[in-house]
Amino acid sequence: MQPGSTEKNCKSTRCLRYPRRESGFAYLVLLAVVAAMGILLATAGEVWYMTLKREKEQELLFVGDQFRRAFNLYSRHTPGNARRYPLSLEDLLKDPRYPGVQRYLRKIYADPITGSTRWGLIKGPNGEIFGVHSLSEDEPVKKSGFRLVDKTFEGRTKYSEWVFMDKQGQTPAGVLKKP
Repeated sequence: MQPGSTEKNCKSTRCLRYPRRESGFAYLVLLAVVAAMGILLATAGEVWYMTLKREKEQELLFVGDQFRRAFNLYSRHTPGNARRYPLSLEDLLKDPRYPGVQRYLRKIYADPITGSTRWGLIKGPNGEIFGVHSLSEDEPVKKSGFRLVDKTFEGRTKYSEWVFMDKQGQTPAGVLKKP
């Protein structure tokens, strides 16, 4: 730059007398963008959590149905006229009443809600197992719209109230007990 030039130079006296104001507009825009991203991530996290919980519920209904079918098959294959139920869940893996291998379940499924293979058991007076339920006290997302076999789950407030048993509701209420 030459002396006498019309371009402004920050070393000139005019620039020092009237400093350029920094408004912080870019900083405010950046803060707004970060806040919006935080809100979007929080919403996405909540949607992901609910999707995961719904998938676990669907898996619980599937696993419970497998137990229900196993109890039904076990009792129907009882030698003689009387229907008997297993004394342990392991009896569903290999029926001790038969000399050969008779399976009603491939494995003891883990409870999808708790992640444990421990189940709440619905037992009769002689120790036979009529059904299973989750040990979770969490509130289910699904409250209605169940299949006919699961209609008793409607309006339940905890997963532990979803009881999977052979011919639900047809065993006398006085006979059943939760251990």
